[in-house]
Amino acid sequence: MTEENKANSTPEKVNTAEKKPPAKKKEKPPAIEDKPFTEFMEQHFTPSLKDAFASKGIDEIELALKKEKIPVLGLESNPDCWQLQGKWSNRTFAIYFIDEDIKGQKAFTCTIDSEQPSTLESFMIDERRVNLDLLVLYTLQRLNGQKWLTRN
Repeated sequence: MTEENKANSTPEKVNTAEKKPPAKKKEKPPAIEDKPFTEFMEQHFTPSLKDAFASKGIDEIELALKKEKIPVLGLESNPDCWQLQGKWSNRTFAIYFIDEDIKGQKAFTCTIDSEQPSTLESFMIDERRVNLDLLVLYTLQRLNGQKWLTRN
């Protein structure tokens, strides 16, 4: 191309670009983690966790979302908090959502043979971002730490 043609072709491209209206950005639907707490727990977390247990061969698990006191000795006077309780065979665990928010403080207990839990453990304290997949993963990791899902 000669210099004359280069000079003439560049402004034409700029002019056609200026004539196009700006493209509208598609609005993303809100993340499922931004849904109201109970809706997220009942419609997303509980079914996903149940599916994860089924993939580990545990089909008879009962999962229930309840707002109750934490059943650890010494915490009876604390206010009720949301908790996901899981039970299968003689094993019981609970994940406590102290702030009624998946991104807030969380705790964990587990027991065997319907005993009252004696220790309240922190749960997912180092995570900056909390999403559905991480909640399921950390729950399974914690229970696997008890050797409830697989043996060494």
